[in-house]
Amino acid sequence: MKRDIITNEFVVKFANVNGTGSASANKLFSRSVFRMGVPISPKNIFPSNIQGLPTWYEVRINEKGFLARRGGIDVMIGMNPQSMQRDIAEVEKGGYFIYDSTKPLDPGWLRDDIDFIGLPLTEKCREMYEDPRQRQLFRNIMYVGALVALFGMEIDVVKQLISDQFKGKEQLVAPNVKALETGFGLAQDSYPCPFAFRIARRNNVGNRILMDGNEACGLGAVYGGGSVCAWYPITPSTSVIDNFSRYCRKFRIDSETGAKNFAVVQAEDELAAIGMVIGASWNGARAFTATSGPGLSLMQEFLGLAYFAEIPTVLIDVQRAGPSTGMPTRTQQSDIITAAYASHGDTKHICLYPSTPRECFEFTATAFDLAERFQTPVLVMSDLDLGMNDNMSDPFEWDDARTYDRGKVFNRDDLENMQERFGRYLDIDGDGVPYRTYPGTHPTKGSFFTRGTSKDEYAIYTEAGEKYIGNMERLLRKWDTASEYVPKPTHCTTDKPCTVGVIYYGTSEAATREALYHLNNLHGISLDCLGIKAFPFTREVQDFIDSHEYVFVVEQNRDAQMRSLLINEFDYNPDQLVPLLHFDGSPITARFIRHEIRDWILQTTTTPRRRRK
Repeated sequence: MKRDIITNEFVVKFANVNGTGSASANKLFSRSVFRMGVPISPKNIFPSNIQGLPTWYEVRINEKGFLARRGGIDVMIGMNPQSMQRDIAEVEKGGYFIYDSTKPLDPGWLRDDIDFIGLPLTEKCREMYEDPRQRQLFRNIMYVGALVALFGMEIDVVKQLISDQFKGKEQLVAPNVKALETGFGLAQDSYPCPFAFRIARRNNVGNRILMDGNEACGLGAVYGGGSVCAWYPITPSTSVIDNFSRYCRKFRIDSETGAKNFAVVQAEDELAAIGMVIGASWNGARAFTATSGPGLSLMQEFLGLAYFAEIPTVLIDVQRAGPSTGMPTRTQQSDIITAAYASHGDTKHICLYPSTPRECFEFTATAFDLAERFQTPVLVMSDLDLGMNDNMSDPFEWDDARTYDRGKVFNRDDLENMQERFGRYLDIDGDGVPYRTYPGTHPTKGSFFTRGTSKDEYAIYTEAGEKYIGNMERLLRKWDTASEYVPKPTHCTTDKPCTVGVIYYGTSEAATREALYHLNNLHGISLDCLGIKAFPFTREVQDFIDSHEYVFVVEQNRDAQMRSLLINEFDYNPDQLVPLLHFDGSPITARFIRHEIRDWILQTTTTPRRRRK
């Protein structure tokens, strides 16, 4: 049938078997598109077992620069017989299904509204390679070569990327290039190339980079002055520590002595890890840990200690699907309430919500300043989608003149010249933040007993109700002060009259912003939006909600946790905040948000419906 040519505006999805080496080949494809100057948004959807189960890798190609998942698949590369029927069904009308035709497709799976392209990849690999592992690995490179021909890509770009990838292992370059060219030839010999979906060189990437959020957090911890890291491995946060250690080995080795100016300790469990962080921070180091939901649950008692004893603590939470073990390799924003109020009793923790690798870098560095200024835990709330997927990002920037904010710390001279008695928990300035000392600062002055029990202004144990109340109210004053220092929300106001707004945070940002763009351009629905970047909420968040009759709160969890946090903190009428929820473990799509908002606006006149899809 006659087809329209679609260039640089479609979604490709790879269906593979976990553990077959397909991840490297799929990244080779996506990064080749990126090198051709075309924006991409890759998403890796993988199982929590080591090998054998289905895995998918979705690449959105979009020269306008939309970075969220769009929703829908245009071209499916089906290399897994286990998931093939489902994969065929997922292709949108007018799309393509590309498969290994060494074995014929089940006739019952065929559709008349998509095209099937079969390539005898396994058969070709049997001809070329004797080793079973080589057959498996080079089949992956062959289907990349076939895609290069079908999409009309520049094969030299892919060859150069192979050379870069195997730098230092040059003997691997030639066989990989040969497999690439073999797949390219198979496609050219079997089908008209290029076909209807095409990838053409553009200059729409600029100076942007590809990086995952975990690497950005690790680098941010180095630039933020982090010198001690204690952790226990857990998916999907482990690579935060791997990257911190890697960058420390590059930047934190004494050039003269070769000594390490950092410490990375793998603890026996999450409790020990956060305990080490608190101890190192109490002693004056900038220390942190990284974990995910199950680890955060285990760390709650120590987080309460750090809050009440007022010890700086930085924790990076790369969220995954819960509860319990949940889906360890799927993404959610489901630790929002746990993080905000972690521990028993009345606690409130500063939380930062990055939405890009650049914000992961910046917010991690800022977390150390906030933790020391306010002598309290600070949690950086990333998630698996941001943490483990390549994301297009603006380059990171760092002001070399920037100094670390160590907060209110009395040094030796301060203590020596002090006439009054040192009070560890005295509110001298009226902002709720007391002064502290580092251990050993002065031989006779400035010492105090750090405790998690109730105490007076001088850190002396007491169960007097009025002293307890005074301390708890001072902690609230400190909390109010912190709202002036946390990152401000991003705000976008339409130029049309608008009584409905949209709130998003973290990795819901890109999909929400794209959905609003299409709502305006396709449906004439123009809405204001605000991106929350931190808890405590700033005045701008309250002003935004107050200025709208209804506000959607877009989030990736079942129970509308950010919405609950807003209601709890501001005492809003729940009907004013409309939950828009996505929680199947895959990153939220722009199409889903657009349809939900459009349907609600078209169908609702007075009372909003609770949306749970």
